[in-house]
Amino acid sequence: MGRIFVVDWSHRKLWQQQLEQHFRLRHEIYVVERKWQALARPIEIEMDAFDTENAIYLLALDNAGDVIGGSRLVPTTQPHLLGDVFPQLANGAPPRAPDIYEWTRFFISNPHRTADRSARLAGEVLCGLLEASLRLGVRKISVVCEAFWPDRLRALGWQVEVLGESMQREDGEIVGALIEVSQVALEGTRRFYGVEGVVLHPSGVPPLFPARNGHEA
Repeated sequence: MGRIFVVDWSHRKLWQQQLEQHFRLRHEIYVVERKWQALARPIEIEMDAFDTENAIYLLALDNAGDVIGGSRLVPTTQPHLLGDVFPQLANGAPPRAPDIYEWTRFFISNPHRTADRSARLAGEVLCGLLEASLRLGVRKISVVCEAFWPDRLRALGWQVEVLGESMQREDGEIVGALIEVSQVALEGTRRFYGVEGVVLHPSGVPPLFPARNGHEA
């Protein structure tokens, strides 16, 4: 059974503990590790203008129910990063449609990363992104990402279109891209990472996990 959970505004109260972990992990990764100081806040959580009731979160949980990876989808019919902050990356015409969502805040926690190869958990989160998009009827995904990501995703079998010129920032070169959501991309990602079967959990309700003292939480 999959360990990637889809969490949206309608059942956020059931996921308060995991969502708090999610935002704290984002702070640890983007503010502390990657030094994105523009995201720094007085508290050790990372939230931005697009963490609204429109956001859909993909949470990867370990066997104890703790968040170890995640990502975010936002409909492009609502405010989003490419459309409202970096439209120049799409030559001033970022794609907007009900079946186009923006993908941001992809991460896995440090203990699950590998130095010499692509981490399996990263593959599970990517598979979860595609499975969730197919389930939601999302046809394409837009993204603002580091300039190396389009080629990395193409190596998995993804169809990726770079929408404009790149931009150099203090933390690296970024581009705007548009990704085709397809079963072909999903199967290619599963093969590359050795992921078998569906990674999305069928329920939107947090399951009971064994507590660390051996009793159910």
